[in-house]
Amino acid sequence: MSVDATIVTSDETVQLANGLSCELPADSPLARLLRSQRTWVGPDAKQRLRILREATSIAIVGASPNPARSSYFVGTYLQQSSDYRVYFVNPNADTILGEKAYPDLASLPEVPDIVDVFRRGSDIPSVIDDIVAIGAKTIWVQLGIWNQDAAEYGESRGLTVVMDRCVKIEHARFNGGLHLLGFDTGQITARKTIR
Repeated sequence: MSVDATIVTSDETVQLANGLSCELPADSPLARLLRSQRTWVGPDAKQRLRILREATSIAIVGASPNPARSSYFVGTYLQQSSDYRVYFVNPNADTILGEKAYPDLASLPEVPDIVDVFRRGSDIPSVIDDIVAIGAKTIWVQLGIWNQDAAEYGESRGLTVVMDRCVKIEHARFNGGLHLLGFDTGQITARKTIR
């Protein structure tokens, strides 16, 4: 007795870095590799500048009361070097940097203009759902955190998505006080110091 088995593989269109696309079997190693590469592009520098200039409030999700954490450093910078109303979101903290910490975005006293996220890449889709639920418009995912599917999901939900960028570095850069290493020099000049 002979049984004919038909293997059905679905093809998918993958976008290549050079802008071209091609059809590949969805389960092929090449298709998986291409899906893992960064093809999503967020707002450019002018758009990021506009986002930061138009914002009046920022909520930091994943804020930490630990001075060694990057969210603490960013929170300190935003409190001291910007006019933003800064809200800290951490269900395990009562206060951060002298301010009340909120257990979730829904508990904030206002809808923030930007939600700055310090969470694992795999947590970003659930944070997006929380952001959409409160009516915020921009998610800013911190430097070193990347989830391309989440970026595309956020845009499909109507959010402006900035990913793998530090809000502190971008703010300082646009305001003329950023040193190459990310430190605020307090000096506004295009000239390099000669030693």
